Amino acid sequence: MKKHLNTLFVTTQGAYLSKEGETVVVKVNQEVRLRVPIHTIGGIVCFGNVSCSPFLMGFCGEKGVGLSFLTENGRFLARVQGPVSGNVLLRREQYRLADDQEYSAKMATSFVTGKIVNCRTVLQRALRDHSGKMNESMLRKSIDDLSRSLRSLELNQTLDEVRGLEGDAAHNYFNIFDHLIVAQKEDFSFQERNRRPPMDKVNCLLSFLYTLLVHDCRSALESVGLDPAVGFLHRDRPGRPSLALDLMEEFRPFLADRLALSLINLRQVNMKGFKKTEAGAVIMTDETRKTLLVAYQERKQDEIMHPFLDEKVSVGILFHVQSLLLARCLRGDLDGYPPFIWK
Repeated sequence: MKKHLNTLFVTTQGAYLSKEGETVVVKVNQEVRLRVPIHTIGGIVCFGNVSCSPFLMGFCGEKGVGLSFLTENGRFLARVQGPVSGNVLLRREQYRLADDQEYSAKMATSFVTGKIVNCRTVLQRALRDHSGKMNESMLRKSIDDLSRSLRSLELNQTLDEVRGLEGDAAHNYFNIFDHLIVAQKEDFSFQERNRRPPMDKVNCLLSFLYTLLVHDCRSALESVGLDPAVGFLHRDRPGRPSLALDLMEEFRPFLADRLALSLINLRQVNMKGFKKTEAGAVIMTDETRKTLLVAYQERKQDEIMHPFLDEKVSVGILFHVQSLLLARCLRGDLDGYPPFIWK
């Protein structure tokens, strides 16, 4: 499972990836910049003008290494994946249960519960660590609002009601998000969540991190034999990895939001690392993007105690662990899906 810790991100424009024996070789202007044994990586993500040899694509498919292509700014374009692993009976059960509105509501409740609990923990930790630098009364009110949403989720809500509660909780959470920024306030302000394209620097960071989360969740789901396109909270839409979006909900606050805040508050990124296009969209410079990718990979190396397994696991393994638990739930080996709860 260790290979799920490592993703090779290629951001240098004009880079060319090829296969040499059991190794992935990265060249820029015919000069070898990197050699990576295939067994040490779980996925390759190429940003912008990065190309790959057909032999490498086939090699990655054979070895179960997902190969994704994104624009330079992180918008997903395409993915090369080998044969789907796992039992076809598991996927048939996934499709059958996804068509069951009552079961879908139950699964959606689990995903949303994990998300809201982790959002509340982000606020609670901010209150504990930076109480003198933020509006405590507003923060406590948001924490109470999230707690009320959690109590409402316990009332066997319909799928639409679960979505409504998730939307209300997200609104409450992001309404207070600007208060969590305690450094560089003049350069990094947050008014509301916006995307496609992000219109400010904070949303630019969040959108990029969410793209990385989707990639890792999708790869983990595929590795256990689930179809990442068929979800429960997020419904079917052509080209959308709905189950990966379901799974990432519980990781958004714990991994992406906290990392974005840390990069800003610890001044690891600054206003010079962003630029605005003529259309008003905010994009990162190459240097900022690399800083973010390194920080993301380093965060995945950290170890935490898994609340359900009651054992230490690396953060990068969490996607795979939760995918395995989800597969066991769909097979009927577990009474319900235990979302990842950060403590």
